[in-house]
Amino acid sequence: MTIPLLRPTHLWECRLCGKVDVTHEARPHSRFHACPKMRGLTTPMYPPGTKAKVEAKEREDYIGTEVVQLDPERGRPVAQVVTTRDDGEDVIVFAPTATARGDT
Repeated sequence: MTIPLLRPTHLWECRLCGKVDVTHEARPHSRFHACPKMRGLTTPMYPPGTKAKVEAKEREDYIGTEVVQLDPERGRPVAQVVTTRDDGEDVIVFAPTATARGDT
């Protein structure tokens, strides 16, 4: 008995920079890329025809010595990339990175 393997095709596009991509994953998933129109920040891609507004939000709290994601062009700390669609909102959060130092 032969069992056919289904290989779904998912099309993705970035409405900001025009990048397109294809994935063949059967499970639910998302696609991201470093978008040149968002100054290289990680930005989601969506199925063609999806209307979405993508914004980078600057961190508004004190940073101190934390290691944070910086906007490559402006040098300002970025807290999140927010994508607003007609049916909801997605957020990519850039949390501070923990560091350690060895005291001897």
